[in-house]
Amino acid sequence: MDRFRRRLAEAGQPDLRRANPTTLQVNIGLTCNQACHHCHVASSPKRTETLQPEVLARLLELLAASPEVELVDVTGGAPELHAAFEPLVRGARALGRRVMVRSNLTVLMTPEGARFPRFFVDNQVELTCSLPCYLRDNVDRQRGKGVYDDSVRALKLLNGLGYGRGSGLVLNLVYNPGGPSLPPAQEALERDYTRRLREEHGIEFDRLFCLANLPIARFREDLERQGALEGYAQLLDDAFNPDTVPGLMCLSQISVDWTGQLFDCDFHVASRAPCLNADGRPRTVFELERFADLAQDAVRTADYCLGCTAGAGSSCGGALAQATA
Repeated sequence: MDRFRRRLAEAGQPDLRRANPTTLQVNIGLTCNQACHHCHVASSPKRTETLQPEVLARLLELLAASPEVELVDVTGGAPELHAAFEPLVRGARALGRRVMVRSNLTVLMTPEGARFPRFFVDNQVELTCSLPCYLRDNVDRQRGKGVYDDSVRALKLLNGLGYGRGSGLVLNLVYNPGGPSLPPAQEALERDYTRRLREEHGIEFDRLFCLANLPIARFREDLERQGALEGYAQLLDDAFNPDTVPGLMCLSQISVDWTGQLFDCDFHVASRAPCLNADGRPRTVFELERFADLAQDAVRTADYCLGCTAGAGSSCGGALAQATA
């Protein structure tokens, strides 16, 4: 039994089972213009994994057959750099689904990404953008020299197009800690972000989401080098908050990777822990009739799932509850 399931049992909670998925998260591939040291999928300019055409076609067929799926959440390295990105967004919008794109912002300042701000507007795309701090030194230390300035320029460009200014074009930001600690209180940090970005750059945004770093991929390697892996794992264990469990993202979404394999979340994509058939084979989009076929399936868990239930909790939509004392 993994540490997460043990914690569930100690809290008198049953093992997790998925409800009807209302969110489809698509990891479109790992090519990225950055190589951040905390990246849970270890993206970089050298990665070549990308969504295959037959997977894209099947995803759109399944979306058409699955009216319960309201949101398509597009993630990956830099999603904008992948050939399937535009047809996926257009196809989902044509089916009447909300589309949210997780952007690193800096890609919008590259020649390859310069056209996408207007594309986002034209397709009414919701944006969830990484900005791990409002201070230049902290951002550049985590993500690379010049990332902060490029991010600020991208945010100003998006503001100029109406994003984050009450026009209905949603612009949310994402914070994650720079080291082995839990995120601070989301509401208080959001106020700090709002004040600092407005006063120093004239930037506006809608919401700030706080996400914990899970001890996988590059972040796990960093912890191991520092001799801090077990200490961080224990921090997550000690901070387990049962009030976060009903809001866990794995209960209402399904993740798909670039090969068409199905996962309970994008962290499982990174760890290559797919949903399994009864015979132990990975499940894929090609064996589904609709996404509702996945309802009531058991959710696969691991020690690192404690990152989603520590303190105020963590999900692709930020905190899940009030932190416990």
